[in-house]
Amino acid sequence: MSLEWNETPIEDLCLKVSSGGTPKSTNEDYYGGDIPWLNTKEINFNRIYDTEKHITQEGFENSSAKWVKKNSVIVAMYGATAAKVAMNMIDLTTNQACCNLTIDKNKANPKFVFYQLSNNFERLLNLSSGAAQQNLNSLVIKSFLINVPSLDTQNKIVNILSTIDDKIENLNKINHNLANLIDTNFKYQLLNFENFSEKDFISSEFGLIPKGWKVSNLTEIATYQNGLAMQKFPPENLEDSYKVLNIKELRQGFCDDSSDICTKNIKEDCIVNDGDVIFSWSGSLLVDIWSGGTCGLNQHLFKVTSEDFNKWFYYCWTKFYLDQFILIAKDKATTMGHIKREHLKESLVLIPDKKTYSNLTKLFEPLFDLLIKNKIEIKKLQNLRDTLLPKLMSGEIDVSKVNCDL
Repeated sequence: MSLEWNETPIEDLCLKVSSGGTPKSTNEDYYGGDIPWLNTKEINFNRIYDTEKHITQEGFENSSAKWVKKNSVIVAMYGATAAKVAMNMIDLTTNQACCNLTIDKNKANPKFVFYQLSNNFERLLNLSSGAAQQNLNSLVIKSFLINVPSLDTQNKIVNILSTIDDKIENLNKINHNLANLIDTNFKYQLLNFENFSEKDFISSEFGLIPKGWKVSNLTEIATYQNGLAMQKFPPENLEDSYKVLNIKELRQGFCDDSSDICTKNIKEDCIVNDGDVIFSWSGSLLVDIWSGGTCGLNQHLFKVTSEDFNKWFYYCWTKFYLDQFILIAKDKATTMGHIKREHLKESLVLIPDKKTYSNLTKLFEPLFDLLIKNKIEIKKLQNLRDTLLPKLMSGEIDVSKVNCDL
């Protein structure tokens, strides 16, 4: 490490260190206002543009919460996200489990502090206490030492990492818009018949549908391959292993060091690759397109494929019924709600005539292909950032000759 890097307590880089608060009453009038109010569960090495919950001015005044100016660094002090960090891109308030760091910009670039704390997540987490859940306090965070170079070096490092994060963020925004566009067009094109006249319809289980169209169900248009109990398929060695895709990995979009592993010697139908449609049918129900690399499919997850229909078609129909499936799962009198194959068979699907289906494929397939391409590109960029992060934050990569306007 260069001599210009110095171990510095977080507190020495801050103008202010504060925690948040919760309205003192459960009065519903204190919630649903215009003031963004951050919970620690929303902190995940991310940028915050809005919060899940908002409080009213009265709720704010009846709490110990304080305004946190944008471009602050927020550290989760306890719970499942303890030691994880975020940066707020808007002024907001937080609950009491957040440690809010207002950085002195004459001493440090706030984004540099964010990246350095992200890089030192495990080290900070190891300073927590508590058996049931990890707990940090503001004193531990304020005294936590991070390596800090000159502001010029900080800015160059931030420029490299934030350029990658900006690209990831833009691709996520594009995909969010693409997903909405696909969803809206799917419902309009396959469920809206305003351009048909009365003579163009026939009766069906689905109601009146255009002539030439057919009624089917989810299990007839696609194969829903259940995963394996991967604990029964341990690897002989790491070289012979896949990471296991569980519900946790599907929700976060990637496998990590805590993911289970299985042997590569499993049936092909239970090997998941980038671009595969995955449906979690138990616990947290969701449908997504996997882009986290090759892995093994665990039980409670379906890999959805079809020999007869395009991916956009069976993905959209599966997603169409997701809210209904979630309600069915909630009604289960078990600890883990789920759906059964019979529910897939009961979910009716409309199949357009060949000409209409071909025209719809020309509309949807390019959108769907771009969505998948972007998801894979996002994962590559995340891997690049995560590879560079420790090398940049330790000074292993010398940025002295890097043009800051890169």
